[in-house]
Amino acid sequence: MTTVVDADYLVVGAGAMGMAFTDALVDHAPGVRVAMVDRRHDVGGHWLAAYPFVRLHQSSQFYGVASTLLGGGKVQERGPEAGLHERANQPTILAYYSDLLTGRLRDNVEFFAGCDHIGDRTFVSRVSGRRFEVPERCRVVDARYLAPDIPAELPPKFDVAPGARVVPVNDLAHVEDAPRQYVVTGSGKTATDACVWLLARGVDPDAICWVRPRDPWMLNRAVVQPDPEVFLGMVATMMESATRAGSLDDLFLRLEEAGIMLRVDRSVTPTMAKAPTLATWELDLLRTLGDVVRLGHVRSVSPGRLELEDGSVEIAPDALVVNCAADGLKHPPLVPIWQPSEITLQPVRAGFPCFGAAIAGYVEATRGSDEEKNAVCAPSPYPDSLVQWAQMNIFGMQNAAAFGAEADIREWAQGVPLNPARIPPGHVRTPGLDDALERLQTYAGPGVASLVRLAGSTR
Repeated sequence: MTTVVDADYLVVGAGAMGMAFTDALVDHAPGVRVAMVDRRHDVGGHWLAAYPFVRLHQSSQFYGVASTLLGGGKVQERGPEAGLHERANQPTILAYYSDLLTGRLRDNVEFFAGCDHIGDRTFVSRVSGRRFEVPERCRVVDARYLAPDIPAELPPKFDVAPGARVVPVNDLAHVEDAPRQYVVTGSGKTATDACVWLLARGVDPDAICWVRPRDPWMLNRAVVQPDPEVFLGMVATMMESATRAGSLDDLFLRLEEAGIMLRVDRSVTPTMAKAPTLATWELDLLRTLGDVVRLGHVRSVSPGRLELEDGSVEIAPDALVVNCAADGLKHPPLVPIWQPSEITLQPVRAGFPCFGAAIAGYVEATRGSDEEKNAVCAPSPYPDSLVQWAQMNIFGMQNAAAFGAEADIREWAQGVPLNPARIPPGHVRTPGLDDALERLQTYAGPGVASLVRLAGSTR
């Protein structure tokens, strides 16, 4: 028997983007009914399977939903990041989403945990086998299009011989017997987190081997803060640097000189630009690691040896290989957010997916035709290479101009902490903010034009 669920929207995915879309939709479409489905046991998406020492790599204010500030906007008062805004940890984020579901969303949202959406407006419980469907009038919202892969939920991408010790990064916090060597695989945020976590707990740098297939560019966390003078000043410098750059490598070197971009090894020109944020204290720790393997991705692990794409290396016989390699940022083709079959959530600005999902929810509630919605809210990609980073910023700047030209969207966005580029109502103007705005006005257009030229990109 199939149970019919009375809903206006079927949101598939109860992670960050599904929650942000639903929150904004509910706020601006009174009485709307939402059925939310997720294969996991609760709301929170990939955070339910994240490693226990993970934190947001950005300020908590930039994450979550539009209606409810995550973390209360606190600034860290002590420690190596004193003066920077706090970054929520896994338990805080999961509690935040749970409170939203059982609190402000409870009258509009019916949540179906442990269910798979099988298409045709139908979903099935993985626990009971019970089938559910929603009416034909119900719009389907795909909040999983960019769902990340999690090392704990997938087998390693390399072969593991008998006797080799390989664990997902989640298990690192539960090690009971210290090995002679840790081998951390991966170039992204998860790998840097694992290395920093080990070093901060007293592991000798010489006891860590970092398999880094590509060197990454990372953003200095100090310039990605919910302070208009700081954030808009960073964007202005980025656009000014783009205007003057002769190549993408030259642009990133200029941004490094300006204190915006960071790289671990200044003797290597990075080719990876997913650009998570990193604090300078973390950078200092990472630079203590001398055993860095740049022989491509791992092909197989056996006791005492790694086989890689471009060679092999010896490791300690009891080495613990920490698997941090997974596609945390997905790169499927950009598609219109509004299509006849479904709404496909994607970032709108450069990065900041929660803001992108929230603005899509607002636009869905306040605009009529899908054509009108797509005209003011187009998708922006996640980056991987330098070219993709440039494309992300091109699309993000173009999109910001499009939705910023709509008076109501502009007013809404200025009141939403998720929007990194906002100037909050009543914010006191400072000489630094005036300078940032003046430079943005001067360099935004030429900067985007230069990025188009450097990336060979067209919209």
